[in-house]
Amino acid sequence: MSMIIFACVVRVRDGLPLSASTDFHFNQDFLECRKRLKTLSSVLAQYPSRGTAKGRDLSIHFLSSGDIACMAICSSSYSAIMAFCFLEELQWKFAASYDTASINLASRPYAFLEFDNVIQKVKCHFNCASGSQMKANWEKIQEELKFWPPVQLKLEDTELMNGLTNGGPAEAHVEVVPTYRMQRVTPLGILSLVLNIMCGALNLIRGVHLAEYSFQEDHEGLGNVIAFFLPFLACVFQCYLYLCYSSARKMKTFVLFFSVCLCNIYLYGLRNLWQIAFHIGVASLASYQILTRQLMEKQPDCGV
Repeated sequence: MSMIIFACVVRVRDGLPLSASTDFHFNQDFLECRKRLKTLSSVLAQYPSRGTAKGRDLSIHFLSSGDIACMAICSSSYSAIMAFCFLEELQWKFAASYDTASINLASRPYAFLEFDNVIQKVKCHFNCASGSQMKANWEKIQEELKFWPPVQLKLEDTELMNGLTNGGPAEAHVEVVPTYRMQRVTPLGILSLVLNIMCGALNLIRGVHLAEYSFQEDHEGLGNVIAFFLPFLACVFQCYLYLCYSSARKMKTFVLFFSVCLCNIYLYGLRNLWQIAFHIGVASLASYQILTRQLMEKQPDCGV
């Protein structure tokens, strides 16, 4: 029967297992495949983001992005497109639940036991779902695999697996695969981007002019130069945080907001109260837009 038998989430840099499905199988082929999966997980950094180790009865599929990789043992007859659809769902749910810091700080295997139930739930959903329920995401994954085909390995090639584990030669690949999807940009979000770019440009222009004067005549004005350049950088990063997903977004947003506020207060005298209020207001709007634009909910065609 074609099905997903086992799934887990591992840390890419060292293969540390973070969470796994709770199934118990004592079939010899499965136990051997689990050993292969463990070996492969320790060298995932040497491979592209998608890959398949195909065997006669069982196959291993993996999908890595950033600090984590999702891996699954499936029947060899199970669709590779469906397997990667399943792995993408797992990866999205895990990334939405845990940030980079907690992943890097994990020091023991299966540190995220509470996620085991999520893996089990998604696995059961995919094993029971029909192809028509997966149509939309099926077509998307099929298109991605067409342009970025997964690396193909042979599960039975023990010598290759041992060589990789012992640090044997392997070509490193770098591939970017879209993983995180943000909600659509709103008209208010576009307005905040435009205002942020305008404030950043104003800070940069004032900072450059002041720097020219300070370096030539008034060396004591360097503090003001820095106070113009820091908000410029903050505006750039606020635009980035709004447009792109990043871990610890809330903390970064507050740091940038307070940087803008402190620098503008420091510039009192070079800017009047209305100008300071305008810059702080734009930073407040940008921060609000960043915090309210979340990861997009998965569609029911591929989710649970």
